[in-house]
Amino acid sequence: MTPNAPELTQRWPAPREIPVDLRRGKRRDSILRILDVLVSTQVKLAVLIHRDEPPENRIDEYKTTLTVSERTTVATDNDVVSLELRAPDGSDLERWYPGAHLDLYLPSGRIRQYSLCGDPADRRCYRIAVRRIPDGGGGSNEVHDELPVGTVVGVRGPRNAFGFVEPGRIERAKRVHFVAGGIGITPILPMVREAERMGLDWSLMYVGRERRTLPFLEELSPFGDRVTIRTDDEYGLPAANDLLPPNVRSGDAIYCCGPVPMMDLITACVRNEPGVEVHAERFSAAPVVDGRPFRIQLARTGQVIDVAADQTALDAVLRVNPKAPYSCRQGFCGTCMVHVSDGDVDHRDNSLSSAERAAGKMLLCVSRSNSPCLTVTT
Repeated sequence: MTPNAPELTQRWPAPREIPVDLRRGKRRDSILRILDVLVSTQVKLAVLIHRDEPPENRIDEYKTTLTVSERTTVATDNDVVSLELRAPDGSDLERWYPGAHLDLYLPSGRIRQYSLCGDPADRRCYRIAVRRIPDGGGGSNEVHDELPVGTVVGVRGPRNAFGFVEPGRIERAKRVHFVAGGIGITPILPMVREAERMGLDWSLMYVGRERRTLPFLEELSPFGDRVTIRTDDEYGLPAANDLLPPNVRSGDAIYCCGPVPMMDLITACVRNEPGVEVHAERFSAAPVVDGRPFRIQLARTGQVIDVAADQTALDAVLRVNPKAPYSCRQGFCGTCMVHVSDGDVDHRDNSLSSAERAAGKMLLCVSRSNSPCLTVTT
């Protein structure tokens, strides 16, 4: 406003509703109605085009509340417990497919991922199975000791990073072979049921230390000789040929889940076999490949943390801040995401979009640095 300009004493706010006919008619003016539709459409289109983040590859932050409805010990050594989770109002749950997992939000604030091992056709409940790891990160102990029937927990998902053969791929996958090691049976069990339902030529090799440590043996018994149980106390440690079907050939699809050495053994054996697919899911962090040492500076405190060449950034941060959030350790859940304000990130994840990377997002569990130091906000 220029000096000495008269102050405006009357304002004319925009009308909240479309005015009636400009010619004082009783119905709303047709021209104004058309203009309202055009402007509204243009605004919605502009919001869609210019929103901050694209819809693809976004990390799903949706979380819902479920109740523990049943607990069952599924290994005779009592170290594996199965939980059924249901909606408090008994409504149907989100559909899922073999290989999917849930992010489980525990009462302590920990977030852990567990494969769904029930029947995808049962929309009333999700089932997970958890082996107790006494010296682990505390999540399995909490599931075993502090989640009685009636406990309310939060979940995110289901999500699938270990998808099974779809009907459209049957012609390419002539034969399906599953390999499960111990608790690695959890994502494999729904796949076995699906393979049977689809009439596929399938087999399962299920290995472990001894029979009493293997969950769900009773559920596998109806499949007869399609399932082979092999334990270390009876046969010794298996070689690659003991785990794989005879005469591995083009058209075989191999799905394996279990200890990292077992999966590395299988992968190395069939890596050069033409036409053989290998699908694997790890329950632990993959080893660092081509790592170089670097440093992380915490923006809030200025503390500098050394990250060794064979160490993940997450492990280095957990050493000084044990309460730093994490879950999958494999680069797809997004729980350990931080913001990098300085430095060049070597992104090795499977979930951040290009826009998120450009905005300085980083997953500590797998990604590293191309520069000597990264400044991050956790």
